Amino acid sequence: MTPFTARLAGAVSAALLCPPTCAFAQVEVRMWTLLSGGDGARMADLVQRFNASQREVRVVSTTLKWGEPFYTKLITSSVVGAGPDIATVHLSRMTNLAGGGVLRPIAPGELREAGLDPADFYPRQWRKSQHAGKTYAVPLDLHPLVLYYNKTLVGKAGLLDDSGSLKPIQGIDALTDAFRAVRQATGRPGMTMESSQSSYAIWRLWISMLAQRNVPLIQDGRFAYGAAGVDSLARISSWFKQGVAQPGLDYPASTSQFMGGNAGFMINGVWEVPEMVRATERGTLGFEYGIAPLPRLYGNDSVWADSHAFAMPANDGGPLPPQKVRAVMRFIAFVSKNSFGWAQGGHIPAYRPVAESAAVLALMPNRLYADVPRSVIYDPDAWYMGAAGPLEAMASKYLPAALSSQLTPAQALRMFETEAARMIRKRAPRY
Repeated sequence: MTPFTARLAGAVSAALLCPPTCAFAQVEVRMWTLLSGGDGARMADLVQRFNASQREVRVVSTTLKWGEPFYTKLITSSVVGAGPDIATVHLSRMTNLAGGGVLRPIAPGELREAGLDPADFYPRQWRKSQHAGKTYAVPLDLHPLVLYYNKTLVGKAGLLDDSGSLKPIQGIDALTDAFRAVRQATGRPGMTMESSQSSYAIWRLWISMLAQRNVPLIQDGRFAYGAAGVDSLARISSWFKQGVAQPGLDYPASTSQFMGGNAGFMINGVWEVPEMVRATERGTLGFEYGIAPLPRLYGNDSVWADSHAFAMPANDGGPLPPQKVRAVMRFIAFVSKNSFGWAQGGHIPAYRPVAESAAVLALMPNRLYADVPRSVIYDPDAWYMGAAGPLEAMASKYLPAALSSQLTPAQALRMFETEAARMIRKRAPRY
């Protein structure tokens, strides 16, 4: 057999074994996500819509338990080369994940090929997706703390203007007075927030207050908040000590207290917006609510926030095939450009053409906090920081004890510092 006939025979055999469609074999993308509840349902809908929009790529999504279990599994699987092709992560974990070698950088050319331009994302979120000069994630959203209020109870306390909106509140004393006024006028708690042990809300509010006071949390490897940190925690604990708020409530209990009409204000994240909207539409809420950005309590409008983002695990340094990279980036671009439904979940989309579109700007109650992106702060950049990170976990052990008067604010922070001090001096791990 001549070389030509041998090649011809091979081509014929391949054609017999491979149907015409095999030249366009579908690329499967495995995604791990920590999104559950309403966020999980919305992401599942986006995956389904993407898969239905074309035939070349199919995303298969697996939901894992939120928090440290998710990140432990993601880190471990990536280190041994068994991680997914794409994962949803928090931008507050970038230093830990990117610096630890868990994530694969995303090249500028890969962004361009997918039709994504860094200028189309909010600068603060885009900077947070960087590490050591490289991009490691594409931001999906922004979810800050906000102040919810019950217009019935707050109105009885004389805190609404003629249009039925909350009168401006500026200063920590003014906010405390507002909570107290609701308590005095209605006999119900002036405010609610999760405050049991292992609660994260206290941490988020506390670092917001430090940022408003221009006081650093950590500086040169040491805690640097000093007297301002103790005073800020004491201000929060006074709400509970004076009976303005009920201590010891876990997350479900605190949100139920507000949605049951039994608290004037609630400090929580925008992720509760879908439940508020749903209860209003069903007629089960029982009152009209409003939302305002966290008030300026000190010198500026800083407020804690975090962001979900898409990232690609490094998987032990194994190169991701180019067709798989293109498939992943195609999905990310689809979600970014179709994130209106994500905005309906209360989140502020990170992709500005959607976030600043007429449709999103018309959403209620989202437009009540549409200007918040310019004021957000994240956890400081460090390997031990971020969502469900070790420092946040330590804080959630001790800071809530100051709200229930089990410890004084100074004692709670001293115990937190004692446990955390050794960790913040450790060298960042390389997984």
